[in-house]
Amino acid sequence: MIKPISYKGKTFGYIIKYTRKLGVNFLTPKKLSHQVGFIKHKSKHLIKPHKHFKNVRRVEYTSEVLIILKGKLRVDFYSDTEKYLFSKIIKKNDIIILNNGGHGFKVLDTVEMLEVKQGPYNTKTDKKVFANVEDKLIKIK
Repeated sequence: MIKPISYKGKTFGYIIKYTRKLGVNFLTPKKLSHQVGFIKHKSKHLIKPHKHFKNVRRVEYTSEVLIILKGKLRVDFYSDTEKYLFSKIIKKNDIIILNNGGHGFKVLDTVEMLEVKQGPYNTKTDKKVFANVEDKLIKIK
């Protein structure tokens, strides 16, 4: 199951909940620069050998995919002008794709996660750090 994270008509990302559905199930919209899906096959299922072709793609925004392996994380969402908007809570087995605006995190329970983003990544030109929201202003949506 995939749930868009939107504010005033703008999609900031998607939260994907774990599913047990058999087969190959891509859940993200086809236009996203990250395509995420769940794959589940029974024992002895054969995935035929294959290769992928080189395709030139234009990446206009560095997006991130976080896969929560353990714990609980608060994700704070910000506008392009760095104004705090709202927060979401994600936990073990959730996947979040962040593809618009700004974001910050607060670990609520010890977290282990994987992060995937486009590369090569340049910390000087791909990211700007700004002030986080005060806890008393947090709005969980």
